[in-house]
Amino acid sequence: MVNPLSSCCSKNTKPLPIENLFKLPSPIPTWQPGGVFGRGTIDLGGLQVRQVSTFTKEMRCKGVAAWAWSTRPQRVEWYWTPGGARGDPPLPNFTISSPPHQYLDAAVTRYLHGVLNEHHRPLVPPAANLTSSSPLQTLTLAVADLIAPLHHGVNESYSLSIPAAGAYASIAAATPWGAMRGLETFSQFVWGDPARVASGIFIEDFPIFEHRGVMLDTSRNFYAVDDILRTIRAMSENKLNVFHWHITDSHSFPLVVESEPDLSGKGSYGAGMEYSPENVKTVVEFGLEHGVRVLPEIDMPGHTGSWAGAYPEIVTCANMFWWPAGSEWGDRLASEPGTGHLNPLNPRLTNQLLEVFVNSTFPYLVSLNRTVVYWEDVLLDAEIKVNPSVLPPENTILQTWNNGPNNTKKIVSSGYRAIVSSSDYYYLDCGHGDFIGNDSTYDLPPGTDQGKGGSWCGPFKTWQTIYNYDITYGLTDEEAKLVLGGEVALWSEQADSTVLDPRIWPRASAMAETLWSGNRDETGMKRYAEATDRLNEWRHRMVARGIGAEPIQPLWCIRNPGMCNTVHPF
Repeated sequence: MVNPLSSCCSKNTKPLPIENLFKLPSPIPTWQPGGVFGRGTIDLGGLQVRQVSTFTKEMRCKGVAAWAWSTRPQRVEWYWTPGGARGDPPLPNFTISSPPHQYLDAAVTRYLHGVLNEHHRPLVPPAANLTSSSPLQTLTLAVADLIAPLHHGVNESYSLSIPAAGAYASIAAATPWGAMRGLETFSQFVWGDPARVASGIFIEDFPIFEHRGVMLDTSRNFYAVDDILRTIRAMSENKLNVFHWHITDSHSFPLVVESEPDLSGKGSYGAGMEYSPENVKTVVEFGLEHGVRVLPEIDMPGHTGSWAGAYPEIVTCANMFWWPAGSEWGDRLASEPGTGHLNPLNPRLTNQLLEVFVNSTFPYLVSLNRTVVYWEDVLLDAEIKVNPSVLPPENTILQTWNNGPNNTKKIVSSGYRAIVSSSDYYYLDCGHGDFIGNDSTYDLPPGTDQGKGGSWCGPFKTWQTIYNYDITYGLTDEEAKLVLGGEVALWSEQADSTVLDPRIWPRASAMAETLWSGNRDETGMKRYAEATDRLNEWRHRMVARGIGAEPIQPLWCIRNPGMCNTVHPF
């Protein structure tokens, strides 16, 4: 009799509805609880089932916890009897079969190349004793709704089965975008040279939150298109689905707008630091091929100093010194160098103008059947804000960045949907000091408390801080339903392409898991302990895939599991 893994290794979640939507096409065999199943390995093409020892309940739970997923799946079952897993050198005839779809086709090609050629070597190889059996020939994808567009709330659920015997593994997904998530999970079960694939597995998986993103500021410092594409690729591998592209700000306007060429011509850092329409199309198409929506942001009506070269008559205080000599902090022209926006010295006038701006743009966007996303300041700023009556909640989403869970509570208790980017947890630029020159803040006598080290949002946000943050903290069940998800944010005052990867990864991986499957086990306990081992392995794999993610522990800790924990491992 085949036994699924006990509940210590799977979340108590409702089954996916996928099986009720369609049947897998012939010749995929049904999931049969017979033969040899086990936590083991299948090699791609010409694989053989090899002997694996019986696992105790404790061993099986630890095995699941330690597997190096980018995001821990919702439900995992390792079927087992006393023996079995497969592994042999891959043959070139292994295939991935899927229905035709423009973007899924690209993903299939990408993953087929990866599973046959990656030859990943884990830092701690999975334990498996192998015996010979028949080859795994095909991974077959079945998709219920091939025409579902990649929009907010699209169904990303999938199931993955890798039997320990037979020629076929299968992914069943509600949409092409869910199929991409399943392909990524399958690829993370592949390791070694010759390549092996874990077998005897059934997974049902879906995200908790619909919006899981990375925000990148490309105005303060420029990033090449290749940097953006690499970031989107890493996002897809971490099952993130929104690239929030903060393209413009007061510092530069790198976006080429063909109808307004002077905006970039006079507002960018130069001809080599602009994004052409072709560049933007490349980014958007690449995102679609990886299941990542590109959400552009043209910062306005504030932060528009970069517009002044083209249109000086519509911008106030552009390119002026940000903190006039002898003035109080409250009389500054901007909170950092890079001025140019509506006049902040007259809050009453600015409130009127902001309301005019919202009343002019909001109805137009709604007429296009769009939902408008604003930063929270439009309603929560202490001085410059609009009356809530001009922003109906049914057409408005607010992105929160200040005051932690308190502002999230204010937003959702007012009936608005929220995207969480709390600077206390999700700002990846924090903890690196400040970029202001000639600053006496740093001229402190030895022994003086350094405070936040000059960083307004310090300290540095560690992966543990990010992983343990509950973005629905303090909310009622009904309020929590209005939280769409979250984004980590990299503002680029002190970042560019040279530090892009280590600033984002693997800290964004920590958020990715919590937004996909949570940060607690089925008993309600935080699972950061076992997440450490998985994140170490996953970071190692990202580096092997060309993502310069920073390390989280010495290699010694990884080679000596449990020895770097605060609790004795034995």
